[in-house]
Amino acid sequence: MKNIHSIIAILFLSASVPLFGQVPLRPTPNADEVMAIMFERDTQREMLEGGYSGSREYVFDNSKFNKRAEMLVSITCDPDGTKHFQVVTEEGWKSAHKHVLHKMLESESDSSQPMIRPKTRIISENYTFQLVELGTLDGRPTYVIDALPKRQDKYLFRGRIWVDAEDYALARVEGEPAKNPSFWIRSVHFVQQYHKSGDLWFPALTSSVTEARFFGTTKVNIRYFDYTPLSAKAPAIASPKFREVGYVQH
Repeated sequence: MKNIHSIIAILFLSASVPLFGQVPLRPTPNADEVMAIMFERDTQREMLEGGYSGSREYVFDNSKFNKRAEMLVSITCDPDGTKHFQVVTEEGWKSAHKHVLHKMLESESDSSQPMIRPKTRIISENYTFQLVELGTLDGRPTYVIDALPKRQDKYLFRGRIWVDAEDYALARVEGEPAKNPSFWIRSVHFVQQYHKSGDLWFPALTSSVTEARFFGTTKVNIRYFDYTPLSAKAPAIASPKFREVGYVQH
């Protein structure tokens, strides 16, 4: 009987206390809690960086007319999030530069203004969040969350986001605009992919596909590189940084 009691006691302790080397399980936060923590961490990173500078490469491809355009852009972001763009080089279809790529820069610059920026961020004032599942992305645990816009706004999107479960940083965003930007556009779908370098997270690539009534299918890819934090306190890395999420407006 003594041995039976000993075995029961051991089983009870094994079920109640983590084994040596195990990490106690933490309760899974809900979607609003995840997003609140992400916003807090994001704000801390912005304060540390004090703004940034970097470069982007835009590539425009239209399959119907077999047209292509490329543009290299430098960007400087102030500590308050305001973005300034300067076109370095541009090649290819001039109409794409004038009516698409330059318009994209203007739209992003406008949405980064201090008075507008809070209306574009992924926060509870702008979105309803629903936790879909706990998943993995590039070998890292993530919270997969649906983001539903609370209003039809050209600066908001409807889609799904992946939040890194360790750093509470955006790892991937996929979706479509909350409001159709034009009668001539049938649909827009975008994917923004992020990557971690050191302690910082940055987007590696934004891809979009637009189906238009006259122009057919148009693809735009944006590659980010040569990011440098403006603050001397922030770690300097050769990587881009871009925290607002938005679809590519054609």
